[in-house]
Amino acid sequence: MPLPESPCRDRRPDRRTCRMSDQDHPLEPFKRATTATIRAIAGDDELEVTFGQGTPSARGNRIRVPLPTVGCTAAEVDAVRGMGDEFALKVRYHDSGLHDRLSPHGGAAEEMFQWIEDARIASIGSLRMEGVAQNLDASLEVQCKQASFDAIVDESEAPLSVAVGLLVRQALTGRELPPSAEHVVQFWRDYVNEHAGPDIDALRECVYEQQDFARVCRSIIADLGLAAELNEPPDSADDNDDIESMEDDQQNESELNPDDVVLDDDSLAEESMDGDTTMVEMDADFDMDEQGAEADQDENPAQLPDEAGRIRVDFNYAAYTEEFDEVVRAEELCDPDEMLRLRALLDQQLVALQHATSKLANRLQRRLMAKQNRTWEFDLEEGILDASRLAQVIVDPMNPLAYKQEKQMEFRDTVVTMLIDSSGSMRGRSITIAAMCADILGRTLERCSVRVEILGFTTRAWRGGQSRENWIAAGKPSTPGRLNDLRHIVYKAADDTWHRTRRNLGLMMREELLKENIDGEALIWAHNRIVTRTEQRKVLMVISDGLPVDNSTLLVNPSNYLEQHLKYAIDSIESHSPVELIAIGIGHDVTHHYRRAVTITDAEQLGGAMTDQLAELFEIERK
Repeated sequence: MPLPESPCRDRRPDRRTCRMSDQDHPLEPFKRATTATIRAIAGDDELEVTFGQGTPSARGNRIRVPLPTVGCTAAEVDAVRGMGDEFALKVRYHDSGLHDRLSPHGGAAEEMFQWIEDARIASIGSLRMEGVAQNLDASLEVQCKQASFDAIVDESEAPLSVAVGLLVRQALTGRELPPSAEHVVQFWRDYVNEHAGPDIDALRECVYEQQDFARVCRSIIADLGLAAELNEPPDSADDNDDIESMEDDQQNESELNPDDVVLDDDSLAEESMDGDTTMVEMDADFDMDEQGAEADQDENPAQLPDEAGRIRVDFNYAAYTEEFDEVVRAEELCDPDEMLRLRALLDQQLVALQHATSKLANRLQRRLMAKQNRTWEFDLEEGILDASRLAQVIVDPMNPLAYKQEKQMEFRDTVVTMLIDSSGSMRGRSITIAAMCADILGRTLERCSVRVEILGFTTRAWRGGQSRENWIAAGKPSTPGRLNDLRHIVYKAADDTWHRTRRNLGLMMREELLKENIDGEALIWAHNRIVTRTEQRKVLMVISDGLPVDNSTLLVNPSNYLEQHLKYAIDSIESHSPVELIAIGIGHDVTHHYRRAVTITDAEQLGGAMTDQLAELFEIERK
């Protein structure tokens, strides 16, 4: 059968390629149909849609969705279509600027706000098009399985923020949740409906009005005990025209509110006194509860490092019990075959960034000065005989003998610890970027003769684990402190070789590992490991996507309990420790907490301008 006419047939050198692409690739019709559908839903004919392996993403007018394999099931095809439909709906119905202005900043409230907004987007598509509804359900089922929600068997593993978003989605669409999603909400349904049921019902009246929807969403967050994490939205948010013309300075000011002013009930009076005059540099002094502020002057010496440089836990912070905490090596959490499979998955993501390693190594080599340089001083009166001058002495015996001596150069022996947030909020693209950062930076620093330690932090269970069970059995005493079982992971110790431990980084790609994140204690743990080492220069790099979140702790303590302790840990290191603290924010700006930080939104940045910025973080002199 002759080939149909196509524009590329006139190019004789490419005729074979054209024939193969037209007839030998059965997924081409799927790609064309999916691209047309996404553009139609988004209302943008210029939208660029690509297909390929890796994490789905949407940036600007570019959308990337997975490409199903030949022979896959109908459910898998629907899931891919659902991802594309969700991105398209967000392009058309979601205002990211408005979302950022009205969203809480950090903590469980921000995560809950995002899940509820995603439910709004999904409901718009589901209510208007039955086919889109089926695709979105299939996509949600895949996402929940990847997050291991289908394996949840008790309430300690079910995150509240996710459950609220799924319950809102069910209420707005009127559709039953996929089985894996139901595993999350079954433990929270009664609690959420009791405390926030009327506000969830009110969301139906404003699905197409994002601003009004967001305000009701904030009421839901307050209903569920997270009111203290709600920074006040800008006054001009009442007028859409004013919102669109708001300047960046006003936006930045609104972002400072939750961090600079204490909003818990015990310190409302203090909030009204300080108002907007509190500055970021004053966080360590003013972002405390009333008791902490009064005790600060007398108990401040207890916060200083000990003789070995180790930082103590803040006197305003404690764990209900440390009996179930663990520090574990990565290889103990996964069998060898699974570890190799996960490492191969990470290697696939790294193929496109191979050039970044050598580029970054050259810049870090000059800045870290970790290798000892040797040189000689000549024409000395004593030392080692300079054999190169003997010929002159033989020709003219009157020439004196010359000596040389090795010159001692400054030796900057360096160790770097990378502390990686391994929490549920990092699931998907964020943890992939973090793992790629760890691999690229780890290999690069090893080339620079810098010892590298790679650590991770999460919890052993969702929502409390055995710590919470003990607390319940004890009668639920008030303000118990940190109420979860910590899991601190050693992917690579500083004295381990890269060759022996490189496969351990693949464990980050294991979805069921990612649970809650308690950053403050993890930061102190990593600091106390590195500060006692003998190297002259010590660098602690934190790779995270934002603030600590642990539902079990936040529901029974002040809502800024974990964030305050993180600020204490950061200030103690930056102000009282020889360890240099730097941070990489994955998709979130962390500069309002860390003095030295950069933000990465895509792993591809590691090979471009981000290379220079990362190298700047390692400058010998502190800025």
